[in-house]
Amino acid sequence: MALLVLGLLLWSLPHLAKRIFPGFSRALGAAERPAVTAAIVVGVVLMVIGYRSWFGTTYWVRTPALAGINNLLMLVAVYLFAAAGMKTWVARHYRHPMLTGMLIWSLAHLLVNGDTPSFVLFGGLGLWALVEIVLTNRTKWVPPAATGGARKEAMAVLGTVIVYGAIAGLHYAAGYPTFG
Repeated sequence: MALLVLGLLLWSLPHLAKRIFPGFSRALGAAERPAVTAAIVVGVVLMVIGYRSWFGTTYWVRTPALAGINNLLMLVAVYLFAAAGMKTWVARHYRHPMLTGMLIWSLAHLLVNGDTPSFVLFGGLGLWALVEIVLTNRTKWVPPAATGGARKEAMAVLGTVIVYGAIAGLHYAAGYPTFG
């Protein structure tokens, strides 16, 4: 449990620091940025190790219906990540596509993982995304400029399908079947 919580903190605190302490990013020199990145990467590694090694109480198990809902939600979440990165129509009209994708990702995983470690990992990351949205909403938003049009939209959809397939393949390789 401690590794999972430490990993969540190493992920969340550096991400939240620029919102809580507005001068944080400016105060960091070029030498400190790799250290912050390293803390985030170590946080991800600790989350994976902590999650896989912690066995807690199970409150519900995955059903075929929940797996189907999870897969649809994950497709939407992956698209929102792609849309945010490619500055598509969604990114130009909605302020938080990536953080919303993270919220949907965490909810989707909680639907099919009803155990204590999942509550901590996916609930913790969902809570982080929600706090980021609230803190970000305190600042002025300038929508990204329109670029690429229909071509960018098509690339985002194609990228979503490719990344979604890769994620499903990695889940199968790790012993977590995503379908069926």
